[in-house]
Amino acid sequence: MKAWIPLSLSLFVGFAAHAQSSCVYPHSPAAPPDGNTATRAQMIAAKHDFDSYNTEMNAYLDCLKLKSDALTPKDPTKLSPEEKKKIADQQTMLVQKNNAAVDELQANVGHFNDQLKIFLAKNQKK
Repeated sequence: MKAWIPLSLSLFVGFAAHAQSSCVYPHSPAAPPDGNTATRAQMIAAKHDFDSYNTEMNAYLDCLKLKSDALTPKDPTKLSPEEKKKIADQQTMLVQKNNAAVDELQANVGHFNDQLKIFLAKNQKK
C-alpha cells in the first residue's frame, strides 16, 4: 500500500506541472489558394495544412481547459475573497483566450472552405 503513495504523488505532481505549463498557440496556415486558379495538388496541400492547424488548435483548446480545471478549487469556501478574485480573473482570461482561438479557427477554416467550394464548383463543370 505504501508503494501507491509515491506513485500517486508523482502522478499528481506531473498533472499539476502539465496544467501549469504554457499552452502553445498554433500558427495559422498560409492563406488558402484561390479556388478559381488553384490546382488539385495545391488544394490537397492546403487541406493538409488546415487539418494540421485544426488538430493543433484543438490541442491548444484542450490545454486551456486543463488549466481552467486545475484552477477550480475543491472547496471554494476555504478561499479568501482575494484568492477567489484571482482565480476568477485567471479563468476569465482563459475563457477569453479560448473564445479568441475558436473565432480565429472558424475564420481561417471558413476561408479555406469558401475557396474549396469555388474550386469544386469550377472543376465539376469540366
